[in-house]
Amino acid sequence: LGMAMVTAVIVTWVADPAVLRSASWMRLAEAVVFVIAVTGLTWLVFGPLTVAEHPVLRTYMLLPLMAWIAFRFSPRDAAGTLLLIAIVALWNTRLGYGIFASAADSPSERLVEVQTFLMVLTLLGLLLSVEISERRETTEALRRSEEGLKRAQRHARVGSWTWDVKGDRLEWSDEMFRIFGLRRETFTGSLQAVIAEAIHPEDRAAVERSNLSVVRDRRPIPLEYRVVRPDGSVRVVWAEAGEFLPDEHGDPLLLSGTVRDITEQKEAEANKARLESQLQHAIKMESVGRLAGGVAHDFNNMLGVILGHMELALEQVDSSHPVHADLIATQQAAQRSAHLTRQLLAFARKQAVVPRVLDLNETVAGMLTMLERLIGEDIEISFSPAGGLWPVSMDPSQIDQILANLCVNARDAIAGTGCISIETTNESLDEDHCVEHPGCIPGDYVRLVVADDGRGMDEETRRHLFEPFFTTKNTGEGTGLGLATVYGIVEQNGGFIEVESEAGEGCTFTIYLPRHVGDAPPADTGEPRGSSTRGREIILVVEDEPAILDLATRMLRRQGYIVLAAATPAQAIRLAEERQGDIDLLVTDVVMPEMNGRDLADTLRTYAPRMRRLFMSGYTADVIASRGVLDDGVNFLEKPFTAQGFAAAVREVLSRE
Repeated sequence: LGMAMVTAVIVTWVADPAVLRSASWMRLAEAVVFVIAVTGLTWLVFGPLTVAEHPVLRTYMLLPLMAWIAFRFSPRDAAGTLLLIAIVALWNTRLGYGIFASAADSPSERLVEVQTFLMVLTLLGLLLSVEISERRETTEALRRSEEGLKRAQRHARVGSWTWDVKGDRLEWSDEMFRIFGLRRETFTGSLQAVIAEAIHPEDRAAVERSNLSVVRDRRPIPLEYRVVRPDGSVRVVWAEAGEFLPDEHGDPLLLSGTVRDITEQKEAEANKARLESQLQHAIKMESVGRLAGGVAHDFNNMLGVILGHMELALEQVDSSHPVHADLIATQQAAQRSAHLTRQLLAFARKQAVVPRVLDLNETVAGMLTMLERLIGEDIEISFSPAGGLWPVSMDPSQIDQILANLCVNARDAIAGTGCISIETTNESLDEDHCVEHPGCIPGDYVRLVVADDGRGMDEETRRHLFEPFFTTKNTGEGTGLGLATVYGIVEQNGGFIEVESEAGEGCTFTIYLPRHVGDAPPADTGEPRGSSTRGREIILVVEDEPAILDLATRMLRRQGYIVLAAATPAQAIRLAEERQGDIDLLVTDVVMPEMNGRDLADTLRTYAPRMRRLFMSGYTADVIASRGVLDDGVNFLEKPFTAQGFAAAVREVLSRE
């Protein structure tokens, strides 16, 4: 019987509670053991083996068993035990066995003894029922609260801890183990061990200072630090401590607090900061681009007047005249200024371009000789073309500008001898890549990489790299428009640029140009121009800038054309009404106060259906181009222009059938 009782204790107290709750056979075994034990013990008291001279008090040895069953299990189990004891006791007493049978002289006395005994057991069961019911409810509520706390900590990713300061012992919640990636079975419970094993090496000093502040200054300090899990992953946590419990001497005894996993929050904040930085960069570049485009437009108008009059003046001055050299110098300065404005327009994505479907390998290979002359003999250029390269749609002159500017920039970054490498590859970009890079759109791209082994650049320089007029060169050595031009050209063609560089480690520019999908358009064979730029057609010139209108009129009349000059669209419409179909060509500015050039051309078609059109502007506008890319059939002349270029453009348009 003793072994049966010990077995019951082992089954109920030593076994894992989770196993007991989940295994029905364990509960069945527990019930069988208790039934055998209680029955056997009751039979020992009331059965035929009972010694008659034992006192009646021995009967009540069953009461502690009853109490223990009630406390261990439930009042229902205690009631079942009482019923079992009563059945065995009554049955054996009726048969004349047991203590009550030997201690009483008559059946009535036996009945009284048994009734008294059963009444005591019943009262005990009732009292225990009330007490144990309340305790069960409290225990169950506590269990539900603990489970709810664990769920809340798991969802909030917050772990709780208690630290025995003097004994350096830690008690952790389940969520703490999940955050740190540790197992409870191997957890030593030592704070110093946790710092040495789980805290990021760069953050250990801060954690130790925080612990010292607790012990010495009794002032817990909230702290953010990184945790390195056993699998190598890094988590960012925020630790806070509450009030500590002091001992009788006022020294810290116990300290409790929380640790919150903020890794996802930090990543979200970093992503937000990166997106805000990208947005600010895009806004800044767009604003600078608009300013640059506006300045270039107005400046081109003035340069057009200067260059035009210089050309007319040079035609009237002999080369031996003392003024001739001054005119040439002025013309060259104006031409350099015009080149600067073209770079500004490229940055502002307002440069007029005529795209063609290109094999980038062929285009780059055709430029190598020119690039070698441009950068000098001390610097080696290597080209690694990719096989099966996808086509791109770009203006070939823009590829020339990109390579020339990047190679010149690389040359200036190399001290003495060095190497510039050019590489082309195909690459498909997904959403994950584009999240990390501003301006990127998922898709197929042709990648053009230009790398050098020069001095590189720091983070501050990289932030301003593509801004116009920003340069690290000495005064007079650069304009700061080379990389701004590259940026504008790539943006205009729907691509983007990545820059990798460290001080002293060289620099790599990676340009992504969208893959052209579809058949290549037929090659431009070039319409035959007239053998001479002269003609006798009627040309209507519309320009709101008086100096340019006067200059264009003089240039065309010198070539033999009949010129109608209009300073406003309204004046042009009146002239077209008067001539009724006699106008052969309309030469008009794109941007004018009353009406843009395209709308004017459409209006004049009602008076001159066969009239050809030639647009001119300091920069392209959306009315004739999308992102600076001219529509098919649109004739465009970029300001500033020379007299010869103007005459050739006019003759070419008039010569087309």
